[in-house]
Amino acid sequence: MSDNFPPPPPEQPQPEPEHRAPAQPSPWAAPAGPPRKQRTGLIVTLAVVGGLVVAGAVVTLVYNAMDAVEDSIALPPRSRAPYSEPYDGEPYEAGPGGLSPESGVEKDVTITACTRDPRTGWQSAKVKVVNGSSTTSSYTIMLEFLDAEGVRVAEGGAGVVALEPGGSAVRKAQGLGEVPQGTTCRISDIWRTPSESTD
Repeated sequence: MSDNFPPPPPEQPQPEPEHRAPAQPSPWAAPAGPPRKQRTGLIVTLAVVGGLVVAGAVVTLVYNAMDAVEDSIALPPRSRAPYSEPYDGEPYEAGPGGLSPESGVEKDVTITACTRDPRTGWQSAKVKVVNGSSTTSSYTIMLEFLDAEGVRVAEGGAGVVALEPGGSAVRKAQGLGEVPQGTTCRISDIWRTPSESTD
C-alpha cells in the first residue's frame, strides 16, 4: 500500500441479535387449547348433502302433486251409494230397445256378467262372442248401462278380431263414469265384419 491512502477503519463490532426467551405463560392462565383444524371439507359435504335432501323433497312434492291432479282428472266424484253385487246369472240377450232381430248377429253375443266396481263405482260387463257365421269375422260390441229407471247412465264397448267360424271369445266392456247401484247392462249394437285369418 502506498502512503497516500489512509488505512481502512477498523471493523466495528456488530451488535449480537437479541435472543428472547419464549415468554413463560402465567401460572394462573387457562391452558391453551389444541390447534384449530380446518373444517372446509365438512362444510362442503354438509352443503352438498343438504342440497340433495332439499332437491329430493321438491321432486317428491311435485310427483305427489302431479299424481293427485291425475287422479282427480281420471275419476269422477265418488258416490256414497253402496255398490251393486256382481251379476253372475244366466246369460241374456239384448232387451227391448237394443238390437233389432233382423240384424241376425245378435245371437252371436251374450252378456255373461254385469258388475259395478266397489272402489270406483264404474260398471262393466263381460260378453261372450261365438262366431255363428261361416267365415272368420271380427266383432265390435257396444253396450249401454241403464239405471233402475231404464235411463242410460254410461256406455262401454268391446271387440274381437279374426274369430274363426264356431270359435268363441270372452271380452270385458268397461263403462266410463260412476253409476248408481242397481245399474243393468244391455247390448246396444253389434257389428260383424269378415276378416282375414291371423294364421
